Amino acid sequence: MFGTKPIRQRRLHLKLGLLLSFYFCLPLVPSSALGSDIDHAIDQLRAAVSEHSARVFALEQRLLHPADSHLSVFLTLGSPDALGLDSVELFVNGKPVVSHLYSEREQEALEEGGVQQLFIGNLPNGSHYLKAVVTARSSNDRFLRRESSYRFQKRPGSLRLQMTLEAKAPEFEPHVSFLEWK
Repeated sequence: MFGTKPIRQRRLHLKLGLLLSFYFCLPLVPSSALGSDIDHAIDQLRAAVSEHSARVFALEQRLLHPADSHLSVFLTLGSPDALGLDSVELFVNGKPVVSHLYSEREQEALEEGGVQQLFIGNLPNGSHYLKAVVTARSSNDRFLRRESSYRFQKRPGSLRLQMTLEAKAPEFEPHVSFLEWK
């Protein structure tokens, strides 16, 4: 006799009435006003996300690749016709950092005077050493493997090293030389 059924029915009728009145009043609100407000809010949000993303990328680059500790190593061929480059391994302070096998296309590019960026990394200031292991084919189709080391002093700022592979006549023995770019 005194149950909750009439209260539930009243609540249901109230909710249904509010929903229907909202549904019928919605066409009275100009849809262009709602759409332009939403579009404007979306554009502002996109701009904020883009700006935030750019700041995060810049911070990431400063932390991962600080310009003060930057080291780059480049490879060139001094005598392009004397050797067929097969592979190069690069070690910095005894740790392997690069191992690269050369395709015919890469060999041709180097033979035509190209420069290959072998390594980009970070080093603290101080004394370091670089070891390069080069495997190449000589003019008589013999495979040769040569190691070459280079000690250098890393100072504040960016350091760029050029590693040149050459083989001079008549022996055509491979020789690796290093040059610090200014």
